Amino acid sequence: MAEVEQLLSKKVADRYLKREVLGEGTYGVVFKAIDTKTGQTVAIKKIRLGKQKEGVNFTALREIKLLKELKDENIIELIDTFPHKGNLHLVFEFMETDLEAVIRDRNIVLSPADIKSYIQMTLKGLSFCHRKWILHRDMKPNNLLIGSRGQLKLADFGLARIFGSPDRRFTHQVFARWYRAPELLFGAKQYGPGVDVWAAACIFAELLLRRPFLQGNSDIDQLGKIFAAFGTPKPSQWQDMVYLPDYVEYQYVPGQSLRTLFPMASDDALDLLSKMFTYDPKSRISAQHALEHRYFSSIPPPTEPALLPRPPPKRELNNAKVSDFNVQEGPTVLSPPRKVRRVMPHREGFDLNAHHMDKMDVRGNEIRPTAGERGEQAPTSLDFSVFGMRPPNRPTINRYILSCRHLVSLNFILCQLTLASSDLNLYVE
Repeated sequence: MAEVEQLLSKKVADRYLKREVLGEGTYGVVFKAIDTKTGQTVAIKKIRLGKQKEGVNFTALREIKLLKELKDENIIELIDTFPHKGNLHLVFEFMETDLEAVIRDRNIVLSPADIKSYIQMTLKGLSFCHRKWILHRDMKPNNLLIGSRGQLKLADFGLARIFGSPDRRFTHQVFARWYRAPELLFGAKQYGPGVDVWAAACIFAELLLRRPFLQGNSDIDQLGKIFAAFGTPKPSQWQDMVYLPDYVEYQYVPGQSLRTLFPMASDDALDLLSKMFTYDPKSRISAQHALEHRYFSSIPPPTEPALLPRPPPKRELNNAKVSDFNVQEGPTVLSPPRKVRRVMPHREGFDLNAHHMDKMDVRGNEIRPTAGERGEQAPTSLDFSVFGMRPPNRPTINRYILSCRHLVSLNFILCQLTLASSDLNLYVE
């Protein structure tokens, strides 16, 4: 019987021709593959199984079970599942990129209609999940995948759960911290679809600003960032706040106006944001009611998905990188080889890579993705001027921060090298 099962699993596995690795996480690897039977390009998530006594991890089982129930144009499609060589394989439809790559690509200009289309598809996917009594609990831009025709789909349902039972208790250690609702930061164990709506509001804000909106370094700091933006909640705004397990009293600070926070947004967009960012989860707008907001019926209408701007395919990016470093096309170097000193200090207060640090495992522990997990290289700097924002204030010399200690050391080295050799070219980038 076991031999028959092995033959069957091998037959199914041989159907898919694996290509390059798309990403690697805690539980397995994602491959790009070709279905030799249909010719369709697919993505295969290979999940490492535990030992015989451990069995399949619950994250994989939950994801399979829930995705079998969720069939919608804004939900990633699970095509097939099969075991092979002690691993469980999940076959998904192939998606070219994700929303985070769109947000971070400085060559892409997002119009108000483009932003409206992306957030509308996000809310449609959420609304469908909530109608099926399912919480996603891991909403963030790199879990919103984008297909070849521009269709945005919710993915990564490893932390998703069924809600609705009055006595059902959940862990509050879900979502990446920057997208975590205040009730979760206060340790709520019973919550509903409002946590997904708050995360969607953070994604909406990120589309408007082209950067993460609330970037806390800890749960306490995250609450501080939220209160600094919207003001410390009063009992009249959120009566149940004081009964939450981890509630601590914050000194009152007034909030800023949404017009100040999002100067380029329309009045309708700000009104929808205010309803999605409501403190009291009982009063927070639902995903379905958000879709019925006048923001989506006002001018301009949402861009058709096929017309939305997207990063070029990775194959084109790789070819561009090769041509950029073609030795034959480059200038001829006549001077001796240069010794380059690059000063690359830590940029405090603005860590571009921090956007990927909040991946969590099933226990809610934060994990760091591998270097190849994203597949996209982050820009080295961000220009906030075109979005009505100011970059962080920091002293710079040739785009990099140099402390006084670095500057003194550098001057000393330059003097020594000048005395030693007048032909040596030394420069700082």
